[in-house]
Amino acid sequence: MGARCSKLSVCWWPPHFKSPMLENGAADDDGSGVPVFAEYSLDELRAATDGFAPDRIVSEHGEKAPNVVYRGTLFSSGRTVAIKRFGRSAWPDSRQFLEEARAVGQLRSGRLANLIGCCCESGERLLVAEFMPHETLAKHLFHWETNPLSWAMRMRAALYVAQALEYCSSKGRALYHDLHAYRVVFDVDGNPRLSCFGLMKNSRDGKSYSTNLAFTPPEYLKTGRVSPESVVYSFGTILLDLLSGKHIPPSHALDLIKGKNFLVLMDSCLESHVSNSDGTDLMRLASRCLQYEARDRPNLKAVVSGLASLHKDASVVFSILATFTSTYDVLCKETLSVCVENTKAGRVCHTF
Repeated sequence: MGARCSKLSVCWWPPHFKSPMLENGAADDDGSGVPVFAEYSLDELRAATDGFAPDRIVSEHGEKAPNVVYRGTLFSSGRTVAIKRFGRSAWPDSRQFLEEARAVGQLRSGRLANLIGCCCESGERLLVAEFMPHETLAKHLFHWETNPLSWAMRMRAALYVAQALEYCSSKGRALYHDLHAYRVVFDVDGNPRLSCFGLMKNSRDGKSYSTNLAFTPPEYLKTGRVSPESVVYSFGTILLDLLSGKHIPPSHALDLIKGKNFLVLMDSCLESHVSNSDGTDLMRLASRCLQYEARDRPNLKAVVSGLASLHKDASVVFSILATFTSTYDVLCKETLSVCVENTKAGRVCHTF
């Protein structure tokens, strides 16, 4: 199927392998800068991930039937993508899987890591989405190494995710399953986006929430169903994450702030960088989203409006980009030299 040149490139033994996408033109840009949704062959996605190699895994979840996300490179375009591979028992009804994937694949927004394709073949169920190279919000909030996420970038993340949810709702996809900080990813420019994978369940009859029950909307615990108000509740937990820099159970956080101020929960890294009014406003919005009764929570339009007033620094730059840029330059040079050698040997090299 192929041999990898380096960590940043994939070299293919040609030229008999042809992508059906390349032949029928399905990979054409739809004007948004994102390929139109297409169905991929299992062979193409297997080749894109070096046979679903372990070192291509970027995340995985599940105990009995894990859903794994790989970093892949499509032969037809050289595009780097995120490929989610479901457990074999997840979607036994291929028609239902395709209908869901095609519906999500029609969405196009700069606030989403958009779904660009799927595969439903030989019992396999896979989704293909835009690849976001700068990790998740969870990593930059909970596991940062050099610089903590600034207040301005936290507010951008909150606003952009709320806008993504509002956009999806306006297009008839109001439900988002298992919303949390790991679902928020940073694109090549360092801007936060919401993963499209949460717009589909992990399985036909699977649970919509896989996180600790302490973070699950109260009504879901009663009925097992997700509603638009449940999504607002989960978004409230992300606001708590942004405020505190920790993954604190909502009930505990609300107990802490009753009769007190936002400083009780404030991330110590943000001290002296956040005004009392901004911190209080965010805390109040989070509290409204986390109301026990679903009917007492704000709708997404109100959430977006509240966050827009807190997103004051539109020019803020993701601080980790400088590090990524210098590393990327070095790796690109290494990749180029390897690709030249492989080209001489008769192999075709596509880089990320």
